[in-house]
Amino acid sequence: MSIRARAYFAYVLGLAVSGAVFANVALAEGTAADAKAMLDKTIAALKADKVKTLTEINAGTNGFLQGDIYPFCFNLSDGILVAVANPNAKGNLGKDIRLNKDATGDPFGERLYAAAKAGSGEVTYKFPKAGADKTPVPKVSFVAAAADLGCGVGYYK
Repeated sequence: MSIRARAYFAYVLGLAVSGAVFANVALAEGTAADAKAMLDKTIAALKADKVKTLTEINAGTNGFLQGDIYPFCFNLSDGILVAVANPNAKGNLGKDIRLNKDATGDPFGERLYAAAKAGSGEVTYKFPKAGADKTPVPKVSFVAAAADLGCGVGYYK
């Protein structure tokens, strides 16, 4: 079994037992290729069935949560986050992504939104990994627009 599969199963089993293990589990790290593939999958799924896809993203099902690779989607009209597969980010649902700043004060949310409004792009910022260490580290999110939404998938550099 691959490290990604082991991490995913540890995550699923941990949630079933405690409901909050995600923050303490070291997840398999995805690559740029993994993030691009997940974004392509997300965009294709949104074009086929937007409501079903947003439900699956929010549930982290149908492959929309793989280690530390997961999609997030926001309205292009107002920047409101409507879907995110990461259980640690559920508190951001309903909030304007444009207001997101990293630990250095960098308003990366504005750049995520602008990239989606432009159709696609790549945004670099700092974000903590899941786990006890909350030190922000470099992250890159690939962003694209589909079905009146901006969606992104990031990976840690």
